[in-house]
Amino acid sequence: MASSPCGNTNFDSGLEIKTRSVEQTLIPLVSQITTLINHKDKPNKSERTLAAIHRVGQAVSVAVGRFVAVGEAIASENQELKDEMGQACFEARRAGDAIAQLTDAGSPLPSQSEGCGTVFNERTGMVKAARLLLSSVTKVLVLADRIVIKQIITSRNKVLVTLDHLERVSTFQEFVQIFSQFGNEMVEFAHLTGDRQNDLKDEKKKARMAAARAVLEKCTMMLLTASKTCLRHPDCESARINKDAVFQRMRCALEQVIEIVTEARSCGENKILPASIYNGIKDFKSNVECLRENLYTLSPQSMGGQLEALVERTEDFTDSAYTSHEQRQAILGLCQLARQDTQQLVHAWVEAQSVHAKEATEGMEVAILKTCQSLNDLRRELHKVAVCRTTDLLKVHGEHLPLRALKAAGAEGNLEAVAEYSRTLTEQKEQLVETCRLLCHVSGTEPLEITCIHAEETFHVIGPQIISAAQTLALHPSSKIAKENLEVFCEAWESQLCDMALLLREINDVFEGRREKRSYLSLPRAGVSFSHSHPHEYSNHPMEQSSMAKLGLELRLLSSDVDTEVEKWEEQEHDIVRQSQSLASMAYNMYLFTRGEGLLKTTLDLFHQAEVLSEEGLQLCSSFRTFSTQLVDEEKSVVMTEMEKVVAFCQQLQMGGKTPVQGKTATFQKVDSSIQATRGILTVVLYLLPFCNKLNKKYKSERSSLGSPQDWRERQDASTPVKEEGALHIKNSNGFGVKCLEQHIAGLNILESK
Repeated sequence: MASSPCGNTNFDSGLEIKTRSVEQTLIPLVSQITTLINHKDKPNKSERTLAAIHRVGQAVSVAVGRFVAVGEAIASENQELKDEMGQACFEARRAGDAIAQLTDAGSPLPSQSEGCGTVFNERTGMVKAARLLLSSVTKVLVLADRIVIKQIITSRNKVLVTLDHLERVSTFQEFVQIFSQFGNEMVEFAHLTGDRQNDLKDEKKKARMAAARAVLEKCTMMLLTASKTCLRHPDCESARINKDAVFQRMRCALEQVIEIVTEARSCGENKILPASIYNGIKDFKSNVECLRENLYTLSPQSMGGQLEALVERTEDFTDSAYTSHEQRQAILGLCQLARQDTQQLVHAWVEAQSVHAKEATEGMEVAILKTCQSLNDLRRELHKVAVCRTTDLLKVHGEHLPLRALKAAGAEGNLEAVAEYSRTLTEQKEQLVETCRLLCHVSGTEPLEITCIHAEETFHVIGPQIISAAQTLALHPSSKIAKENLEVFCEAWESQLCDMALLLREINDVFEGRREKRSYLSLPRAGVSFSHSHPHEYSNHPMEQSSMAKLGLELRLLSSDVDTEVEKWEEQEHDIVRQSQSLASMAYNMYLFTRGEGLLKTTLDLFHQAEVLSEEGLQLCSSFRTFSTQLVDEEKSVVMTEMEKVVAFCQQLQMGGKTPVQGKTATFQKVDSSIQATRGILTVVLYLLPFCNKLNKKYKSERSSLGSPQDWRERQDASTPVKEEGALHIKNSNGFGVKCLEQHIAGLNILESK
């Protein structure tokens, strides 16, 4: 038996594996079992091989024993799963013992030449024991996974109860007390759902979870200021409308999270996503290319109907008032070309069918290629239109003029001006909503489609909330809390614009074939509480979390910009390129930390990452210094001045890392300082990268045409010692020393590597 004995991903258990942690935990066990069974197919085995099989069998048995002990401990802490878990553990232990017996012919192990007691007396017994072991272990893991779901549901229920209390409070004192409890509960919920999001195998569910968690993250701060405004001005209708919208949105997001983790029937998974042009083109091209293999699966009439349905979707582009005449004509022209090429294909197809051809004729092959090319051209044009529209819109809205005007009008108590600027904001909102729909058409993946829909819904909801907050301020212009409330909603709008810029980059990455996926695992451990190692342990206050979220978002934008700049370098192996990429990657890890995600699980992890980042930053400074030796005085002065800024930030990180802190406030300040310094480093690097790239191209061109080889050789020799010293430091700095991703499920590891 040369393959896995399980035969399918569910290991004959009837249990679907939905998380990476369960799947990854099973991999080593499947590998060892497969090894045992495959060796049975080899009739002649040496004593060394038999001894190795014996060791593997014993290792399986011992590891299963440890695994079962963990499963039983989890069962004792969760009575509702005790019977099921107990039975699964019993079966796993029995199967492990059977495998040990089948791979052990007695002690000491006899040789085959003695003709007695060879390993694997019963091949059928081994396969049966293997199937039982895999099935029972899978069941234990899936039952353990239910505990994670239970924890999320319990946490959600606590949040909902406190949310109801918050909605009904009538005094500031009562509100402050309950909101403090609410903040703690939201921190726990954010951590649990963050782990679950990263652990999900289904990318669509992961995207939906991310969207729901983003809503909760932003709404927590809105809820604070909207509720305070309502308490301060209880008779203000606009304040009440503002507050009610926040509570409603939070409840919807909480419900969406539970639908995802429990796979409830009302889950958005069952809602059909809007038909995107990208998917329409992909499906149509697939059907066209299938004609090469089978001329009779589809009918020519259905092909024409499918194309017309696809062309109809392009009306979202051509009917838009914001699409230029040139863009509209280009799209219509490409649609017409696709129709003509498809008609030629259908004509060749019908001819081939009339002569009972078994495969595509030469004429059909040409028509297939032309049709696919015209569809590719259409997709490229639509992508260009959507991207250009989004880019232009982000530039215009980046100035936030309507928001500033609304704040000023509200502070002056000018209701007429608020009404006027509200109309301007509403128009911008409609532009953004429409642009999100266009991006959805060209997004390229279902997770990105979901993110586009989330962005569209966010703009649609926040726009009116900003207006109601501005109306409240205009009615109470001296109210500090009303002013703060408007500020919070405006920040949420600005944050969503930043998210839209990142979404645009990801869509471009997919279009250009660049897409990095990160994986993460999570499973419960017996006796371990999730909240003990939460990455937001330094802060439970929503104001602090909001500040940290903004800083984290800036890090993500900067790291993405750095990645974009280094891609423009022709010499991708250049030290500056490699080290800049390393800095961007570490900064991205720090961004994930601010969201309760990624590899950095505690503040200690973050501080260690910051120290390693500072070391890499200093190495980058060494590379910049080496690079500057070839520059003229003025150019060298610019590089050296900016480089000194990086050195100062790196030293700040190193000094901060050595400073011990105690208490949440001090820890928050240290985290804030670390991220601020990292942001400073990336900002300077982002300035230097294009500057140095331009100079690098300039001097490279001069060297190849006018420069003296001898002069250049001398400059190289002069720079070599510095470069080698930097290389030695880089070699010794292997990036953030994160422990194995599976460490937090070490108690559930099936086998140790032998």
